[in-house]
Amino acid sequence: QVQLVESGGGLVQPGGSLRLSCAASGSIFSINAMGWYRQAPGKQRELVATITSGGSSNYADSVKGRFTISRDNAKNTVYLQMNSLKPEDTAVYYCNADVRRSIVTPVYKYWGQGTQVTVSS
Repeated sequence: QVQLVESGGGLVQPGGSLRLSCAASGSIFSINAMGWYRQAPGKQRELVATITSGGSSNYADSVKGRFTISRDNAKNTVYLQMNSLKPEDTAVYYCNADVRRSIVTPVYKYWGQGTQVTVSS
C-alpha cells in the first residue's frame, strides 16, 4: 500500500506564508508527477500546482507568482511554498502522486487526507 501524509496547514493572516509538505511512503517503485489540489467549501476540487519527476512545474493562474512547488525525489516528498496568501486561498489542500509500485504494475494516482489552510485576519 501507499500512503501520502500532508503537513504544514494552519491559520495565517492575509499576506502571510505557509509551507505544505507531503511525504509518500509504502510500496513504491517510482513516482511520476506529484501535485497539489485544493477544495474550498461549496466548490469543486481544483488544481493548484503539479511537478514532474524531472522538476517541470505547472500552476493555476490564481497562484502564479505566489506559490512554488518543489520536490525531493530521494525523500518522495513534495512541497508547496505559499506566499502572499489571500482569504480566497482558504481551502483544504490535498496532495497526490502518480505511483508505480513495481516495474510490472501500472501507475496509480494516490491522494493524501488533506490539510486545512485558513487565511483570515
